[in-house]
Amino acid sequence: MSFLQLEQKVNEVSEFYANRKRQNEFKGTSDLKDKEKSNSNNNTNSGGNNSCTKKPVDGSKQHAACSKRMQELMRQFGTILRQISQHKWAWPFMEPVDVEGLGLHDYYEIIKKPMDLSTIRNQMEAKDDTGYRNVSDIYADARLVFTNAMTYNDERNDIHVMAKTLLAKLEEKWLLLWPKVVEEEKRLKEEETQALANMQLVHEISMARMAADVENELNDLNSQLDELREMVVKKSRKWSTEEKRKLGAGLSTLSTEDLNKALEIIAQSNPDFQTAGEVVEFDMDAQSETTLWRLKFFVKEAWEHQNKISSKKDNGNLKRKEFCEALAKTARKRSKKPGSS
Repeated sequence: MSFLQLEQKVNEVSEFYANRKRQNEFKGTSDLKDKEKSNSNNNTNSGGNNSCTKKPVDGSKQHAACSKRMQELMRQFGTILRQISQHKWAWPFMEPVDVEGLGLHDYYEIIKKPMDLSTIRNQMEAKDDTGYRNVSDIYADARLVFTNAMTYNDERNDIHVMAKTLLAKLEEKWLLLWPKVVEEEKRLKEEETQALANMQLVHEISMARMAADVENELNDLNSQLDELREMVVKKSRKWSTEEKRKLGAGLSTLSTEDLNKALEIIAQSNPDFQTAGEVVEFDMDAQSETTLWRLKFFVKEAWEHQNKISSKKDNGNLKRKEFCEALAKTARKRSKKPGSS
């Protein structure tokens, strides 16, 4: 894995867990209440097995069963439509309204979504994505066929009366099918929720595996870097007593924050080294060559950082001094002008 790929994976994993943390914090209160309620129910239903392993649920069989049941409901509703279509008053609603032939110039201004029984039948038989997905949509369009006719035509018009009669028959037959539709739509919603949960769980498992891989990669890189450091140290000259003394003096000039960081560097190579306490003592001669070099580089960087801060402060003081001198010079010039008091 290249460094660029590793960096991309680190960023991806970090962003995923950061987003999940924000989501958990956002819904933390409601989740806590749900958990307390769940614990209360578990305590009431004692004796059950509360241990479980979180695994994705295979929804392929559920989806197939749901699709089969929905197809059966659509078939039953198709039978209802055929019965309605065979009624003696169904002929005006079998095909789209001939707006131009009948001279209905205001039809599209009044009827926003034209519908007819042949269009519904064609859409029910469609094999592509244009077909109906559930029974409720078919019922809504079938109802629209007759409500459109009732909306456009006056109550005394024959078309209005015919549409009203057929709508009543449709509603009567729909009420017999409605309980099955409600039950199936409830199942469908539950399966969609489960499918979403499965997708989220699979994503979490994938990110957990990626995080483990990234951690292993980083550990390998750290090991390689440690080996390189040891190799460089072995090939470098040994530290003299004077160099160690200067390093100790440099450590004493660090700020409290930087000094704590330096102590952490020492602790990394010396697990028994205690960094806590008001007074921390350590033997410079007891430190490994690697630790000494790391401390030297750290002290150098800390000094450079402190020098930058001091330089900014000095520049600020110098600018304020120059500004004051300029004001004083301007004041002296004004005082020398004729007529000034």
